[in-house]
Amino acid sequence: MTYTKFGEFMRVLRVQHHEVMGDVAKLLGVSTPFLSAVENGRKNVPDEWFDIIAEHYALSDDEIADMKMAAENSRNQVKITLSKSENYQREVALQFARSFDGIDEDTAEKIMALLKRSGNN
Repeated sequence: MTYTKFGEFMRVLRVQHHEVMGDVAKLLGVSTPFLSAVENGRKNVPDEWFDIIAEHYALSDDEIADMKMAAENSRNQVKITLSKSENYQREVALQFARSFDGIDEDTAEKIMALLKRSGNN
């Protein structure tokens, strides 16, 4: 079974606390299959889970930051709200979405460098 970074993070917590997936699903108020889908990357991590998990496992600030980074790295979808965007911003977002699957590593690195230079990292 392949886990995302968030799935790996949660699996370690469960093992350390002698819990099974069903225990955590109950804590989060979801079904075990839904939790499994999140851990395997088929669903994004709901934002409301962070506080519940942090409190239940008494996570440190560093562990909370690690959990949130793992969740961010596990995202399978990103939503961009364009309602307050300028026309040029809309065009860039839509063109990027259309071109996304064809971006190679070199192009991705150039885009990242450009975004970092503009202060939007």
